[in-house]
Amino acid sequence: MQFGFTTTTFRNIRDIKKIVKIAVDAGVDCIEWGGDIHVKDIETALHVKKLCDAAGIAISSYGSYYRIGSKKTEEWKNICEIASAMRASSVRVWLGKTDSEKTDETTYKTIVEDAKNICNIASEYGLLVCPECHDNTYNNNTDAFLKIRNDIGCDNFRTYFQSRYKKKAYDLDRIERTLPFIESVHISYSELVREQFPKYNPAYMDALLDKILEVGFDGNILLEYTYIYSHMGLPSCMKRDIQKLKAKLVGRK
Repeated sequence: MQFGFTTTTFRNIRDIKKIVKIAVDAGVDCIEWGGDIHVKDIETALHVKKLCDAAGIAISSYGSYYRIGSKKTEEWKNICEIASAMRASSVRVWLGKTDSEKTDETTYKTIVEDAKNICNIASEYGLLVCPECHDNTYNNNTDAFLKIRNDIGCDNFRTYFQSRYKKKAYDLDRIERTLPFIESVHISYSELVREQFPKYNPAYMDALLDKILEVGFDGNILLEYTYIYSHMGLPSCMKRDIQKLKAKLVGRK
C-alpha cells in the first residue's frame, strides 16, 4: 500500500520543486500529478519524473480531465504520452457526464465505444484507465460500474474509490464488490461547503479504513484537499494527515 496525495490539493503552488519538497517533508510514497495546473506537456512530465526520482517519490497516476464519451482520440493520445513520460501507471478520467440513471442507451453505447478505444490506446503505453468514483458521471454507483466494466471488456479498465461520506452501508458494499478493480482510493478533506468532511466524522473514516484492510486492498491511498485548502495550500496539514493515515492503517494490520 502506498500513501500519497493529488497535486490538485496545491493548485495555488505552481513551483513543481516545492510540491516535491512537500511530498518529501510529508513522508509520502507517491504523487498523483494533475493535468489541470501542474503537468500539461511532455517536457514538464519529464522534469517531474526527474525530480521525483531524485526524491525517491513514485508517480502513481496522471490526473487527466478526459471525459469518456467525448471521442477525442488525439487528445487522449497526448494524455497517454504525458503519463508515459512520467512513468505513471494509470490515468484518472471521468466516465461520461451524467449519473448512470440519467444516461440514455445511445449515450451509453458512445461511452462504451470510446472507453474501448482509449483502453486499447492506453494498453500500448502500459497504462490503466481509471474513472473517478463520482456523482454526475456513469461511475456513480456500484452496479453501474460493474455493468459497464463488463461491457467494455478491457482488463486495463479499473476504478477509483471515493466516498461521499454519507451512506456507510453503500460505501462498505462498494469496496467489497469492486475490490478487484480498485486502483486507488481518494480520501477527501474539505470544508462544510461540501458533503465530504471526514475530519468532522472520524468514526466514518475509521470504518472505511477498517474495510479497506479487511478486504486486502493494496493499492494507492491518495489524500486530496478541496476548495479553500486547494487555493491556500497548507503543507503542514498534509504532513499531519498523512501521518494519521499511516498510523491508522499500519496500526490495524
